[in-house]
Amino acid sequence: MSLFLILSLVGVIVFITHTLEAITGFGCTVLAFPFVIALMGDIEQAKIILSILAWILAVYFAITKFKSINWKQFGIIALFAGLGMPIGMLLFKAYNPFLLKKVLGTFIVLSAGIQLTKIFVPNNKIKALPSLLNYNFLFLGGIVHGAFAVGGSLIVLYSAKKIPDKRQFRATMTLLWTTLNTILVLQYFLEKKITEKVGFDLLSLLPFLIGGIVLGEVIHTKVSENLFKKIVFFSLLLVGIIMVIIN
Repeated sequence: MSLFLILSLVGVIVFITHTLEAITGFGCTVLAFPFVIALMGDIEQAKIILSILAWILAVYFAITKFKSINWKQFGIIALFAGLGMPIGMLLFKAYNPFLLKKVLGTFIVLSAGIQLTKIFVPNNKIKALPSLLNYNFLFLGGIVHGAFAVGGSLIVLYSAKKIPDKRQFRATMTLLWTTLNTILVLQYFLEKKITEKVGFDLLSLLPFLIGGIVLGEVIHTKVSENLFKKIVFFSLLLVGIIMVIIN
């Protein structure tokens, strides 16, 4: 497969997944990750490119939606997820990344299943999770984010409950991804992983990212949030299954 065709297919994936993130405030990297790995054949290259693209999108929304940020919840989320990130960075270097990918896929399946249950089952039939367990989701999300830059599905288990307003949720989540991914991007620079090839791939994919942001902004204002939550969590469930099954 030629480089042009690979980047074109990756671009389509980036466009679709970043449109979803522009609508909801999360999900682009975890949705794109398994498909981009399959196309590029390099788990670390996929991680770096998707991390930087997600960082650009997050910075844009964190700046333009600054007034909608829920600062109290951002502080709680950043604290617990930030504590987990260094552990994830070490795990990625110390253990087989494909084994970790399957563990991540299992976490995503569980996360998506819980969220879909909350959407479809009446609230009075679901017991509230203990606060300590909610904070564990944040900590585990930080670990997963440090390893793969895709810990959002676990962090969302906490955030979706604590920030019910759609605008506040998106703004707060994108500020969080700005913060966490800035750490990852700085790590890539210090380890000299931002190569000429990474730069070329990023420039090639930038138009797809911009297109996703524009379309996502339009849809965000016009379509039911509840419908798109269902779409995103069904997608997460599918991706989790794929990551567990595919080597």
